[in-house]
Amino acid sequence: MNIPMVDLKVQYNAVKEEINRGILEALEKTQFILGPNVTAFEEEAAAFLGVKHAIGVASGTDALHLALAAAGIKEGDEVITSPFTFIATAEAIRYVGAVPVFVDVLPDSFNIDPAKIEAAITPKTRAILPVHIFGQPADLSAIQAICTKHGLLLIEDCAQSFGADVDGRMTGSFGAFGAFSFFPSKNLGCYGDGGLITTSCPELAEQVKVLRNHGSKVRYHHSVIGFNSRLDEIQAVILRVKLKHIREYNEGRRRVAHLYSSLMADAGVVTPFEDGIGTHIYHQYTLLTDRRDAIMKALADAGIASAVYYPIPLHKQDVFAPDYSGVVLPVAEDVSSRCMSLPIFPEMTDEQVRRVAAVVTSVR
Repeated sequence: MNIPMVDLKVQYNAVKEEINRGILEALEKTQFILGPNVTAFEEEAAAFLGVKHAIGVASGTDALHLALAAAGIKEGDEVITSPFTFIATAEAIRYVGAVPVFVDVLPDSFNIDPAKIEAAITPKTRAILPVHIFGQPADLSAIQAICTKHGLLLIEDCAQSFGADVDGRMTGSFGAFGAFSFFPSKNLGCYGDGGLITTSCPELAEQVKVLRNHGSKVRYHHSVIGFNSRLDEIQAVILRVKLKHIREYNEGRRRVAHLYSSLMADAGVVTPFEDGIGTHIYHQYTLLTDRRDAIMKALADAGIASAVYYPIPLHKQDVFAPDYSGVVLPVAEDVSSRCMSLPIFPEMTDEQVRRVAAVVTSVR
């Protein structure tokens, strides 16, 4: 495609010398597992996010899994979450034997609808796991109030929201845990898989550190069954370099998004929503349209990428459908049938944005 969904090469070229130098230094030191760059990145990320502890793990999925495990979520427990997200959110709940309870989303932000959460709470409910979808923070004030009222844990899925804030406070700092992904296309992405768990509770942080390292505090002494889920030293080098630029990257995405929205104000599509409370950092620029297939074809014909995130809500996925056959979540189902995402990355030029918007606007 002439205009891809994300251009990782242009970003790499901008920080190439520093990344390459850091990788070579790490190779010379040969401390590849939980080395000095992992420790330094954890400290730098914790400071940026405003939390006391940040623990690097192997992926965003592992971040969710280990957070739930460290929180003591177990077989038979229920965790309330969104159906409009990547499957990893619900996979992680199933990994610990718990049951995902899907609550419908808001029609504007696509985040879980707080007004519908309390009706889904049962004596088995242990936690609420909101997803800050596409970089728009969920309504954390309302969700926190529900958690406090019912004695539930708040665990944030921040896979798409590194650097998003609510009134100056970063996502990932509100709940008992925040879980982040560093998949290459993320706002803060490494060059492979990587993840991070945040918490301000020292006991929970220690539990995560034990779980990520085969259940061990002291080498060859294992207190629990753990996992092999450690952030790689080389990926930590890359993340340390890119973390210095994350505000710039997020502002670049916001610039692109706002230009898109202004250019497509009369295009007959629903452009993304900003609630004015949380800062949307646009991991994806996702619009709603009844002409999705036609627009995507026109974009492809013009050499422009597009994608659908997400075409099937989780309660309709083959792996979950048998257990949720009677569940109807009309907003999530409608959004999945009409959503589509346009190219967005910090280095995208105004000319590229105008070209994409012109194609979208031309389809009537």
